Amino acid sequence: MKTLYVSDLDSTLLNSKAELSDFTRKTLNELASKGMLFSYATARSAKTASKVTEGLKGDIPIIVYTGTFIMENATHRIILSNFMTEAEVQAVNEAVKKFSFCPITYAYVDGEERFVYDPAVISKSVDEFIKTREGDSRQKAVCGGFEGTLKGDVFYFTFMEQKEKLQPVYDFLKDRCNCLFQPDNYTDNWFLEVMPKETTKANSALRLKELLGADKLVAFGDGYNDIKLFEAADECYAVGNAVDELKEIATGVIGTCDEDGVAHWLLENYKE
Repeated sequence: MKTLYVSDLDSTLLNSKAELSDFTRKTLNELASKGMLFSYATARSAKTASKVTEGLKGDIPIIVYTGTFIMENATHRIILSNFMTEAEVQAVNEAVKKFSFCPITYAYVDGEERFVYDPAVISKSVDEFIKTREGDSRQKAVCGGFEGTLKGDVFYFTFMEQKEKLQPVYDFLKDRCNCLFQPDNYTDNWFLEVMPKETTKANSALRLKELLGADKLVAFGDGYNDIKLFEAADECYAVGNAVDELKEIATGVIGTCDEDGVAHWLLENYKE
C-alpha cells in the first residue's frame, strides 16, 4: 500500500520561529531516500515555502496557496491550477467598496506570478506585511485603487487587519468564495484569505494522491485551514499546539511543532 503524507508548514512542520529544524530536515530526507511520499500543503506561495524548507530533498509536487496550485517542487511548474471566476472577483470588489478594506491581489500577469497592491489605499497592517516581502520579484505596486490591481488571471486575495474589523468582510464573502479567516501566527492581526470556491487543501491533496497512485492519505496540521484536509484524510494528526477544533477531529495528537512532532511520528511509524 502506497501512502501519501501531507503536512501543513507554519506551526506544524516549521517551528514557532518559522524554521525547519535540523532534526526534521534530516529525518524527512532520510525517509524520502527510502521511498516515503511526503509533501506539504500551505497557504504560502511556492517561493516563500521553498525558502523556509531549504534543504529538503524529494521530487514530490507541493500544494501552495491553500490548494490553489499543485506545483513541481523544483521548478514550480503548475500541475493543477484554480483561478477566480468573474463572479468571485466581483464579489471581492463589492466587499472592498462596502467596507473600505483593500486586499493584496495575487495573479498571473503575462505568465508571471505577481502580488499587486496600490500603496495609496492599503491599510497599515497590509503595508507592514508587504515590507516583510521586500526584494520579492513578484511584488508590484500600481495606481488606480483596488480595481487597478485586477489584471491577468487572479487566483487569491489577502486581507489583513484586526479581527473585529475584518469580521464583516468575512461574513459578506464566506458564501460566495472560499474564505479562510484566522489569526496570523506571528502578529496580533488576522488574515482573511479569499480564493475560488472549490479551492481547498483537501481537494488538492486528494488530487495529488491520485496523481501519485497512492492508496492512503495521512495529514498533519495545526489550524482552522487544515480542518477540511483532516476530514479528507484516512488518518490525521494534530500537533500539540494545534487549535482545539482540529484536535477534536484528529486521529491522534502528536508532539508540538517545537518538539518536531511530525518528524518523530514519521520516524516511528513510516514503513518502507
